Amino acid sequence: MPATIFIIEDDPKIARVVKAYLEGAGFTAHHFNEGLPALEAARRELPDLVILDLMLPDISGEELFQDLKALGDIPVIMVTSKSSEEERVAGLALGADDYVVKPFSPRELAFRVQAVLKRSKGTADISGKVLSFDGGRLVLDAQAFGVSLDGQPVTLTASEFRILNVLAEHPGRIFTREELIQKALDYHFEGYDRTVDAHIKNIRKKIETDPRKPDYIQTVYGVGYRFGGRKDV
Repeated sequence: MPATIFIIEDDPKIARVVKAYLEGAGFTAHHFNEGLPALEAARRELPDLVILDLMLPDISGEELFQDLKALGDIPVIMVTSKSSEEERVAGLALGADDYVVKPFSPRELAFRVQAVLKRSKGTADISGKVLSFDGGRLVLDAQAFGVSLDGQPVTLTASEFRILNVLAEHPGRIFTREELIQKALDYHFEGYDRTVDAHIKNIRKKIETDPRKPDYIQTVYGVGYRFGGRKDV
């Protein structure tokens, strides 16, 4: 069955082009020019992914994002005319899977839809190992796409899990942001280094005792990140 994509966008020209491009790529696409009707439709049947414009006439995009996430782990790509780096990082910090700034290439957006769906649907491109660190304190199960800390489950988005898994598979190895983008996020576009930083910040909030002094995801200034946990035999 083709994946179902909700396009929540109040600009009919943009929506028409995006819908045509996604349908041409084999997806089932539904357009909503307001947020509340889309939310009601999502309550009836969850879409596989949402493309969400943050500037909507009836509800703020940020509020709608939270409402959609409350329904289930729906991947969301935010689309907006807010072009500053700080605003893009803020969107990702909310937990968005990706963030695209207008004007954008419909071809690039379709690629990003495919990449996000790939990350959210399976683990075929990452190892199926169970990785355990510090006497079982932190455990990553790639097969189940799960993480536990001190025996308690940790909820990560697909993007967050993949970044953590790439780092944890190679403790001590330094990864540049560009390497993490390609290995974990399947991106091949320039200019998205801060995307990694936003995801790293979210992961640290969830697994570090003190995110300002991280034990697991350590910053190597001027280079990138490395995993500092002690792997169990």
